[in-house]
Amino acid sequence: AAAAPAVSQALPSQGRGRLWSDYLNVPLHPKSVYVVRQYMHDGDCGCLEAFGQGESLMEDPGCVEELEDRLHFYVEECDYLQGFQVLCDLHNGFSGVGAKVTELLHDEYSGKGILTWGLTPVLSNVGDPQNRFYRLMNTALGLAHLSRHSSLLCPLSLSGSLGMKPQPPVTFPYLKYDASLNYHSSAILAAALDTLTAPYRLWSCQGSMGHLAESLTFSGRTVVAAWAALPFPAFHGCSLLDALSAHQQEIPWKPLSSWREQKVSCCFAQSVVLRGMCKENPSSSCAGQRLWSPLGSCESPEEMLQHYLQPHFPGAFSTAHVLQQPCATLPPFPQFFSPLLTKQGFLLDKAASSSAGSCPPAAVQSIPVLAALQSSSALHTLLSDLHQELRARNLRRWNSFFAAGLEHEDFQEALEELKTLAQCYETGFGADGSEDEADSD
Repeated sequence: AAAAPAVSQALPSQGRGRLWSDYLNVPLHPKSVYVVRQYMHDGDCGCLEAFGQGESLMEDPGCVEELEDRLHFYVEECDYLQGFQVLCDLHNGFSGVGAKVTELLHDEYSGKGILTWGLTPVLSNVGDPQNRFYRLMNTALGLAHLSRHSSLLCPLSLSGSLGMKPQPPVTFPYLKYDASLNYHSSAILAAALDTLTAPYRLWSCQGSMGHLAESLTFSGRTVVAAWAALPFPAFHGCSLLDALSAHQQEIPWKPLSSWREQKVSCCFAQSVVLRGMCKENPSSSCAGQRLWSPLGSCESPEEMLQHYLQPHFPGAFSTAHVLQQPCATLPPFPQFFSPLLTKQGFLLDKAASSSAGSCPPAAVQSIPVLAALQSSSALHTLLSDLHQELRARNLRRWNSFFAAGLEHEDFQEALEELKTLAQCYETGFGADGSEDEADSD
């Protein structure tokens, strides 16, 4: 389905562009696009703003037939069908579309992987309270429904919170992006997604969608969280050993799934990908580390990365992938990088850094990236906060949200699913017990 544009702002250097397709270098096949015409930017029905509206679209036999026709066209061309990736807005009516699409895929292609990425833009403190509450309800319904039929569901956003009160957006030390531009935020999430999905897209990794989902979503934990370091901070010429040894105290990544905490108290399982780092030939200034670092005794780059992660996440089931190829940042990727980076996205040395301010920075053509999918206790906070915030409100005040066909009973059922899902991530330590006591009142 042609959802609301993932990129709706013009390129600063071009001053044009309205839709996400304006930024593509490769034309889309007509069979790959289905346009919901009544909800186009110049359509007759306004915004697709409520979950029920999205569900109603997918209950139209003509719409379902068109979607299935396009789907079968590509499935029949596959030599080996791993599964499906579903990228879906959580904050508007497309969460309802995504819920029905994942249900259709689950019913028609049982046993295939369905990896769903729920996207939310950076949220503003200004705006209509009704729109903010609609966004909250759409998000809660989307998470509950999408988790029913997805092998794995990952919320992706640079927003600091999914609740009614927006938190400051995620910051990266070597990016100077404008959080209000979808053109910027979508580029960051796309780079992270391109890295996170490498384990089942590359022949060298020998994995599959199903294997990735099974390794992360056991015990009912179908929702996972994303982390990324964009770029991964390392000096040009340093080996993998040098780069990891420089960050042994703290992993330099940031959360991409809308919570405020920077650290995870308990990680159940994770899939970590590091790309764009030199595996061999450590620099002469750092080569001595191999003699004393415990990482230096590892026999492969993947073993070295796993050994690096173990002290940070003891007891977690971890899979690690190290890829030579960096993440490309050629146009139309925005040039919002710090002048302290080289063309290849590495940190400048001290001498080069001191002179960087005296000349225009060179365009960054690629960057090393560290990214992870985690099943962790932090998701208990994310999911239970959504449940608590909606449970405390009088939903009868928002009857317009239910006018598209969603029943109050269905919404309450989704809230209970969200509560149950949150409980799957409890660890029995810390403040988790406080919510259980509150729920028992």
